[in-house]
Amino acid sequence: MEQPFSTSKVTVEYFDPHDTFKLLAPGLVPRLPLRNLHWQSHAGPLRSIDTLHIELVPSGDKASVTSPISSPPPSQHLDSAAARDDGFQTQIGATLSTETVDQTANRNSTPVRRHQIPGLRRTPYLKVLLVRCDDNDSYKGHVRQEIRDWIKTNTPPSGSKRNTAENHDAFEWLIVHVVIPNTVAATQPRDSGSAPEKTSAASRWRPGSSTLFEKMRSDFNTSSKGAMDRIAQIRIGVNDVPYDSLPRVVPAVPSGYTETEQETENSWLDLVSKFRSLILSSFDLRVSQYEEDIREKDAQRSLPGWNFCTFFILKEGLARGFESVGLVEDALVGYDELSVGLDMIVKDQHSGASGSAANALLGYTEELKKIALRARAAVAGAESDDDEMVDLQSSNAESGQPKDIYDDIPISSTKKPYRDMIVANNVSVFDFRCYIFSRQISLLLRLGNAWSTREELLAKLKEQQESVLHGVAPRAPPPKQKENEHEDLTMLAEICRRTLEFIPTLSQVMRKDVLAALADITTEDEDSTATGAQIDPMVLEIVDNLVAAFAFSIAQQILAQTSTKALPIPPSTLASQDAHEPKSAIPEPKTMMHPARSSSLAIRTGGAAGVGRPPPSPNVFPGRQPGASDDQGHAPFLKAGLEELAAKRAELYMLSRNILAECGKKRGWSDGWASVPVIGESTMVELVDISLDDDEESSAESQAASPPREAVVSLAGVDSRLLKTALDNSDDFYRLYETLTDKALRHYTVADHMHSVQTSMADIAVLKYHLGDYGSAASYFWRTTPFFGESGWSLLELSMLIMYSRCLKELQRKDEYVKVMLKLLTKAAAAERDRQEQKLAFRLGKADTVDYPDSEAIKGFLGDLLTATKTLPNELRIPISSFFSVIEVDGPPEYHNGQDSISLHLKINSLLVDTLKIDSARVHIVGTANESSKEIWFELAQPVTIKPGKNKLKLNSNSTIAGSYEVDKIDLGASNLRLHHEREAGQPVNKESDTLQSPYLSIYHRSDTLDVRLHASKHIQLDRNNTVDIELDSGWNDLAGAEVRVKAATGGLRLLTSEAKCVGSVDFAKPPEGSLFHFGDIPAHTSARIRFPYTVEQETPNISIRIEVSYSIENGTFFFSKTPSIETALALGVNVQDVFKHKALYSRFTVSTASHSPLRLFRSELVSSEVFESEFGVPPSAPVVIFPKQPASLLYKITRKLDVKIHPKIRKTMYLRLHYSVLQEEVESLIENSLAESLRDASLHPFSRLLCSAVIPHARRSLTGHDLERAALLGSVSTVFLSSVNWAKYFTGLGKAPDNTDYSQALVSFLKTWQAANPMLSLDPSVPAEPRSILIPVDIPSLTIVHTADIRLQQQPSSTLPSDLSSPTVCVNQLLPASLHLKWTRVWDTTTPPTQQTDLEFSYEVSALPDTWLLGGRRKGHFVIPAPSSLPSPQEATDEGDTGGGMNSYESTPATEAEIPILLVPLREGRLPYPSIDMREVRPYEDAAPSTPVDAGSGGVHFETDVRNLGETVRVLADKARVTLSLDASGPGGGPLVLDAERLGTGDAGRRVVA
Repeated sequence: MEQPFSTSKVTVEYFDPHDTFKLLAPGLVPRLPLRNLHWQSHAGPLRSIDTLHIELVPSGDKASVTSPISSPPPSQHLDSAAARDDGFQTQIGATLSTETVDQTANRNSTPVRRHQIPGLRRTPYLKVLLVRCDDNDSYKGHVRQEIRDWIKTNTPPSGSKRNTAENHDAFEWLIVHVVIPNTVAATQPRDSGSAPEKTSAASRWRPGSSTLFEKMRSDFNTSSKGAMDRIAQIRIGVNDVPYDSLPRVVPAVPSGYTETEQETENSWLDLVSKFRSLILSSFDLRVSQYEEDIREKDAQRSLPGWNFCTFFILKEGLARGFESVGLVEDALVGYDELSVGLDMIVKDQHSGASGSAANALLGYTEELKKIALRARAAVAGAESDDDEMVDLQSSNAESGQPKDIYDDIPISSTKKPYRDMIVANNVSVFDFRCYIFSRQISLLLRLGNAWSTREELLAKLKEQQESVLHGVAPRAPPPKQKENEHEDLTMLAEICRRTLEFIPTLSQVMRKDVLAALADITTEDEDSTATGAQIDPMVLEIVDNLVAAFAFSIAQQILAQTSTKALPIPPSTLASQDAHEPKSAIPEPKTMMHPARSSSLAIRTGGAAGVGRPPPSPNVFPGRQPGASDDQGHAPFLKAGLEELAAKRAELYMLSRNILAECGKKRGWSDGWASVPVIGESTMVELVDISLDDDEESSAESQAASPPREAVVSLAGVDSRLLKTALDNSDDFYRLYETLTDKALRHYTVADHMHSVQTSMADIAVLKYHLGDYGSAASYFWRTTPFFGESGWSLLELSMLIMYSRCLKELQRKDEYVKVMLKLLTKAAAAERDRQEQKLAFRLGKADTVDYPDSEAIKGFLGDLLTATKTLPNELRIPISSFFSVIEVDGPPEYHNGQDSISLHLKINSLLVDTLKIDSARVHIVGTANESSKEIWFELAQPVTIKPGKNKLKLNSNSTIAGSYEVDKIDLGASNLRLHHEREAGQPVNKESDTLQSPYLSIYHRSDTLDVRLHASKHIQLDRNNTVDIELDSGWNDLAGAEVRVKAATGGLRLLTSEAKCVGSVDFAKPPEGSLFHFGDIPAHTSARIRFPYTVEQETPNISIRIEVSYSIENGTFFFSKTPSIETALALGVNVQDVFKHKALYSRFTVSTASHSPLRLFRSELVSSEVFESEFGVPPSAPVVIFPKQPASLLYKITRKLDVKIHPKIRKTMYLRLHYSVLQEEVESLIENSLAESLRDASLHPFSRLLCSAVIPHARRSLTGHDLERAALLGSVSTVFLSSVNWAKYFTGLGKAPDNTDYSQALVSFLKTWQAANPMLSLDPSVPAEPRSILIPVDIPSLTIVHTADIRLQQQPSSTLPSDLSSPTVCVNQLLPASLHLKWTRVWDTTTPPTQQTDLEFSYEVSALPDTWLLGGRRKGHFVIPAPSSLPSPQEATDEGDTGGGMNSYESTPATEAEIPILLVPLREGRLPYPSIDMREVRPYEDAAPSTPVDAGSGGVHFETDVRNLGETVRVLADKARVTLSLDASGPGGGPLVLDAERLGTGDAGRRVVA
């Protein structure tokens, strides 16, 4: 079934002289409307017409057929007033009023003569002749002539050219041959070529003839090329003809031809195709003619007598032609162009341009004049002669119908005979604009596929009123469409957009129209456009009412027409305060009240103090509940144009609400914004409340010049029933205002216009607050206030926060009240901060004016906040930046004389408008990046009052810890309110955004305050744990008690505090408790020293210990903390080299420095043990200086105490004690003492510790090894390296002296003066009273055997040979008898008891280089060393002459010593070393021979060999004293000849002659 709302309809006139249409209609009507037509536009691309409805009209009747013969289905009836189409079609099954039908019949009862203006004519596009011809005889007899007569009468001559008027009404014609069954025509085929072969006798003798269809085509179709086929044939089936109309006589000679179903369908398709082509042909002719005429008329625009109304009707005819065939877009373009043309005409008329007289429109509208007169009479108390009020848009012809039929449809093209009025040039600008806009809306509704009909629109308007009044959904859903026939929401949005532009424009036109009408009545001679300043207040009130009512009605009409189920509007959040209230909704005039209906889906947010919490998100409107179901639930949400349509409809609701608000303002009914607390210079009413109905031409000057008149308030002229009912009393006014705002809000929600959603919520919140509904107002304020704050509406947000806080105060919600008050004061403070920044900012040119909150409007809220916070169970913490803009440290700390305390000054800039009493304040400072472990708390001594603006706070601390600090925490307490500020230490300060602008400060350690120092112990013993000394200096404090706590600050460091002890006169008050030491009274300027050992997991160059001291004096308890570091690396290094002898051990100790600093070695000592004793030579008379490249060597002789018996517990370790000093430490101490001495009596004495802490580390880094060696050699050190240092950076933040001099500069000057006075500092050469010492354990190695091997030459060389005492002299090849003397000792075996010692077997081997010695004798051999038990007794040894006593047990005796003869032959000259002797232990094995030698180093016995000849040499000379040679070549081989040789030391006897 086709959609019933299309108006694409053309007229087809049919002539039915044989009453055959009733047989043709059942087959034709179902095949209509025509679909998928294509027409080539003359000025554009190919246009497509999806659907074209056909209105079949019988000849002589131009009205629509109400019987089932029209284009729609037979059950539908079309409106006979289609010629006055307003965009709304007759609803399915609806009937027209009797008056309308009668009017139409009267108009068509007489022949219609051709109008001179083509646009007013409505003629058929196609004329169809329905012909019944049963056989050839009837065709020849009369049918052919009838067809010719009809063609001659109804169509122009074929040879004549159509004139312009005929082209405007161009049409085509068509002949349809209707074939009835049981006739001769029914037995004929369509053409003779399709007839079957005839076998009868008649067919043999009778010549062949053409069929009736062929005859008609031959007679009436033109033979020209491209001519249209205007003949069609339709065969009616037997079952389709009524029985009484069926011919009873069957043809005598049947042809036997029967048409198939396919041929029947093809014939219908052919007929429809001819309809399509012929209609488009006539339409093309009409369009061409209209366009030509329009171009001609438009070209004559500048000529005298040109009339716009005639041009309008002509161009509208083209637009209606487009509309009739379904080209609605082209029709809309035509009306848009006409609207622009009307604007130009109106402009020319006002400017008095040439030709404006011919185009002059009426100065006012007669109907508006009558309405205004009746309204004025009603205000004046007089009654008009008429009993009924004149309808705003009704015509004279329709004045007799009831008023309320079309009362709610103010914009309609059928309300008046607009076209007749335009043709007669008797139309006003108001009527002209209303007509054009109504036609535009009708076309847009068609493009939008809207369902609106006239009756349905009225029903929608009533439902719209009820939904607006009661806040409920319409009672009846709109008729359902097919699934593929959705509305075009973009077109509906375009309707709303045009309406929003049309209403303000039309309001101005209507205002001028009514004013002109009333002015014409009052004074005929005066100007009809009197200004508002000259108008009587009563007249002005009437005009305002008329304009407001008409604009309100237009908005409601468009809202009803664009209503669609595809728009998923969420349910309303409004609810009635009392469901049983008698008058819960606005009643309609003169009717009974409609009961209010509340939706179960509504989220109730108002009505009582106990309103529940709104949805959690303040920026999202509450949506549909999960279980909600309504008529809109099936519509797709995401659809093209949906958001745009929702936004435009919301703007229409807001326009209606603004009109209502303006009307209510005259009656003293405010929307609440007028009573909003004003924050700042500009009022909130000026920002929000904007009238859209004011006359733009009325200027402020004219209003100011007009004398004040008494205002007139009346309902006269308000024809809108909804608006009139709302203005009847304040309750109805506020209810309608709230409902309109809520509808706009819900539409904005669908459109995703969150700014508008929040603005609408704010309007409802302010209205609820104004009406005293604090519960509902609070819920809306809760959702909207954050949005305005984030969007930059600071003043508006403050006003809303004030109202929000008052609502919560009335509702006794203390927790929420406190939070809102905090936000209010915070926002006000933020505005004050911005004002101060803008005031201080530098600008070029004129700055924009910015409104800031008025301080008077916010005064007093701080006190209310503090009072409210007292009732809270917990403290309320807020950022300090909420109330204060800038916080900075005011200068250096203030140091108190006579005690170890300081004060910190803070500058605070308060942004509050009230004073704030601070009960407590705390500031926490921490060390900078390198001193992060330090922290100090400053606290307020007594409460202070913070005034608006700049303030200062003084906070004290009993902890003085030197270092560089920055503030990281500030905590201020007022009542139960806690203001806090925290920042991460080490972060850079942003001057633009950070509240704490100057967080940095420096604290120095004064010279007379309590101090702790960490020292490494001067006496070090390497085989014990190292110790440290903590020195506690009381300074100027008389300590009543002190607690010292130590903590390891180095990883792996363990403090053995259980072994701690006091060194000096001060002792512990009680034993140490873990790492805590207690002291009693300590007088001023007294030191206490604590010593305890420590261990480390791995070697580290230095260690750190955190020392915390809590001490009490007369003025209170103080705290001090320090984390000093000391070096733990040894300053020197010692290496030892041992040489074992038979009787003694010689140990050489090499002492070197472990750093680049030289050492001074004062004395050394090798402490004897129970087993060993040492001897040293003559000690040096002066300290020995040890340089990095020049170590010192110490030689000690160690002997064994033989009378001491070895047992496990005997102490065998010896200790090397060295007394020394480090030159670098001496230099640092020298500089420190010199500085302290120079500052002793100066005004800078308190800075002595600070000065030393800066100079000493620099000296330690600057002095190189070369400088220290130079100082050690010269005995003095230069201070020139201190003169080039920028000392000012070490002394920042010290403040100024009483004489206003900067301490930093004073210290720099002092250092320069001191360095100039002390360019060289002399070192003290004397030995310090207590030098540093180190005790190094020396373990004597335990050796089982020490062998002594000595090669002794038995024969003394000849005295005639030159010789010396160090080495004998022999000759080459001289035989030298010698003996190898071997002896041993067990003295150095300190680990094996004598009873466990056994016999040991060793081997010896004498070896030498082959080119030095030739060895003879027993070069290898074994010998056995007996155990002490096998040695002879002491008595036997005495008898044998041994006087060694107890030594026999450990040493060899002559009986156990070996004397082995050997022969040595020197082989070359020179100083030859003695042959080497190799000793090895021989250990027997079970699987080896007993004599198998074993390497001494393989394990078992440890022994050393003392080779006495090591380092000794034998001088070997040649045995020739004189040789005589012959220099000729007479010798062997041509060499020299030796003539004579004399041996060394033999004289002539040893001479040898060689011949």
